[in-house]
Amino acid sequence: MTDHQALRARFNPDGSPLRRQQLRMLELLLELDRICKKHHIAYWLSSGTLIGAMRHDGFIPWDDDLDVEMLRSDYLRLLKVLPKELPPTMALQDHNTDPNYFFYYAKLRDRRSRLEETNNYDRLFCERGIYIDIFPLEKQRRWLHILSEKTTGHMYKVWRTSTNDAMSIRHVRRIFWWNQYLVYPLLRGLCRLMHSSVLTSGMGIPYHNPRYVEDVFPLTTHEFEGHHLPVPHNADRLLRGIYGDYMQLPNLDHVQGHAAKLEIYE
Repeated sequence: MTDHQALRARFNPDGSPLRRQQLRMLELLLELDRICKKHHIAYWLSSGTLIGAMRHDGFIPWDDDLDVEMLRSDYLRLLKVLPKELPPTMALQDHNTDPNYFFYYAKLRDRRSRLEETNNYDRLFCERGIYIDIFPLEKQRRWLHILSEKTTGHMYKVWRTSTNDAMSIRHVRRIFWWNQYLVYPLLRGLCRLMHSSVLTSGMGIPYHNPRYVEDVFPLTTHEFEGHHLPVPHNADRLLRGIYGDYMQLPNLDHVQGHAAKLEIYE
């Protein structure tokens, strides 16, 4: 048995709940890929999903998450076309489609499942199926992005710890509106005055690891679960800059997932 087969046998054998979740996420990804190709929207695999592609030619065997990234300009285009293109079994989730969803990135949700996350942020969402995350990236100075993160810190704390959901939603909605329509447009104005070749997650998204334009573009493809999908041009250098030796496996006795409870319907 190869090392990869041993990992599959341990964490996500065929028919296991995790493998079924991964295959449902793959369905979402392939639909996203179809729509992006149709509308000439560039995206690429990112974070642990990219590690999985480069190290395992698919999902990290214990991973229950799937992430993609794209430039913010393409992200805004995608939000317009997705609702028109998706089949009824899938849904776009952002603040416009789900008023109690307060992340500054979107999710593509499966409607034939129900997932409860360990962080409990999702308790008031309308859509709660298996999902993939769609992150917009912006060119900006890293300190500006970190500043945008700080404006969301209190929002996350209220959302996570409040025992009065009605009151917390009102409070979080005020912070979200303030950031979305006042603070972040101001910070983006500063970004335009201060040229940067560094890409980080969009304003308010709490991940500021830098990516460099020359490592991302031009995009290429790599095998992921039997499909050739977009990845950064120099994925190895990008991943080593963020994670170090990403080819080295972590301590397998301490890996954890995101889902506290999962139901998958046919």
